[in-house]
Amino acid sequence: MEWYFVAALLTLLTSSQGILTTLSQTNGRYKYDYATVPFLAEIFKIMGNLKIVTTGILFRLFLKRKLSNLQWLAIVLLAVGTTTSQVKGCGEASCDSLFSAPIQGYVLGILSACLSALAGVYTEYLMKKNNDSLYWQNVQLYAFGAMFNCARLHWDDYSGGYEKGPWWQRLLNGYTFTTWMVVLNLGSTGLLVSWLMKFADNIVKVYSTSMAMLLTTVLSVYLFNSQPTVQLFLGIIICMISLHMYFAPVRMLVDLPATSKSVSSTLKEVIVENHE
Repeated sequence: MEWYFVAALLTLLTSSQGILTTLSQTNGRYKYDYATVPFLAEIFKIMGNLKIVTTGILFRLFLKRKLSNLQWLAIVLLAVGTTTSQVKGCGEASCDSLFSAPIQGYVLGILSACLSALAGVYTEYLMKKNNDSLYWQNVQLYAFGAMFNCARLHWDDYSGGYEKGPWWQRLLNGYTFTTWMVVLNLGSTGLLVSWLMKFADNIVKVYSTSMAMLLTTVLSVYLFNSQPTVQLFLGIIICMISLHMYFAPVRMLVDLPATSKSVSSTLKEVIVENHE
């Protein structure tokens, strides 16, 4: 299976997560316990785009993967493009409030981006360092998520005095067809991410999820009557340029001089002429 097919499928599934999650609400509320459906609501926050750059930095430092200058520029452009698509204009929010968050918020945002990138890079390292089956590696990784979710459900029961009974008796309460679609989507997305981690790399995953964010925004215009903005169109254009810069062959980006002979053969001819 080619990596770009998996990346495209991951983009489609990831972009539908937010839409399916929204559709799974009933009268604007979740009827099920959202701890049993582990989606991240904060993934679309602007500060989260920093993990695009931090992933590239950690990718270079820990996995020793060398990136060209054009690829570094493409990664920065991707972060700029996704951020641009999410910035609201002054007509939607006060211009003074765009950057008025407490300094602690920015520090935590940067820390979150670094930890997210570190987790992705370390996961790729773990999955590539041995020849274990991809499915067995997935079982090992997702066992931790299952344990932490169970711990959270136990804590909720304990703090609530077990008024609603043990969590395993109401585990699937409120689940609808759309809720099951969210679960299936998230499970499939996790498998695709693990495939990319083992057979491609973190940068491909970052591009897939970033493009999915833009696709989600575009689909929301038609599904939820969201208003498209100039920032959205600019962000899409920047991200498309970034995508082309990172993955296109160098000969498509730079005009290389056409030489009929290699440098080594030319040097040999010069040496022969000098001897004559």
